[in-house]
Amino acid sequence: MKTRLLGGIAALLLAVIGTVLLVTYVQGADKRAQQGLDPVNVLVVKERIPAGTKAEEIQSKVKTETLPQSAVAPGTINALSDQKGKVTSSDLQPGEQLLGVKLVSPKDLAPGTVPVPEGLQEATFVLAPERILGGRIEAGDTVTVFASFKLDEAVPAGANLPAGLTGWKDFTELLYHDVLVTAVQQAAPDAEKSAGTDKGVALPNGSAYVTVALSDANATKMVFGAEFGTLWLSKQTDKTVKSDPPTTTFGGLVQ
Repeated sequence: MKTRLLGGIAALLLAVIGTVLLVTYVQGADKRAQQGLDPVNVLVVKERIPAGTKAEEIQSKVKTETLPQSAVAPGTINALSDQKGKVTSSDLQPGEQLLGVKLVSPKDLAPGTVPVPEGLQEATFVLAPERILGGRIEAGDTVTVFASFKLDEAVPAGANLPAGLTGWKDFTELLYHDVLVTAVQQAAPDAEKSAGTDKGVALPNGSAYVTVALSDANATKMVFGAEFGTLWLSKQTDKTVKSDPPTTTFGGLVQ
């Protein structure tokens, strides 16, 4: 009798222990499954984003989606607030999760060049060092473009030119803000100085070929400024204050 009683008690204990172990295992499995299903907000691409697009310009091309943790790729970001000044390193396709590694400094894309934003085109200008911060303008910089002109005769009254220009022969105009520099080419210190070689005509000392990305209409005005006047570039920063100053003449300086 005792043997049967002890056997029954042992069986009961085993059943209880088995039940506890099973419940513990199931709870652990549920927790592991829940960890994989924890909702996470991520940025997902809505439409194609070309390489070289500024982070500030892609907000309208991405959307926030809530996905299970297990479905989120490592390194996916959920906001663009800390990506200012960066650009996309490659084309991004619709449905793609936005990875932090896909946003880089423009200078990290390729030595000396950055991609041209979609819809724009490149134009190159030869500029003296004093017109490009002593040669410190680099690919990836954003610049403001100015043009100065010296006219043979004073501008007549009624001419279709900016207000305040009548009567003055010389003037400076702010053409554009936010112009992207896509490449800068400077002659090496020991570059060939003579013309007529397979290296072409040497640049003036310290000058550089500066390539910028512009619309066709804006490129036309900048080409005109280079052809009939002189261009100056100033480098913008994240905190640059942009205004719309009037055309500057000698009269404007002394008033």
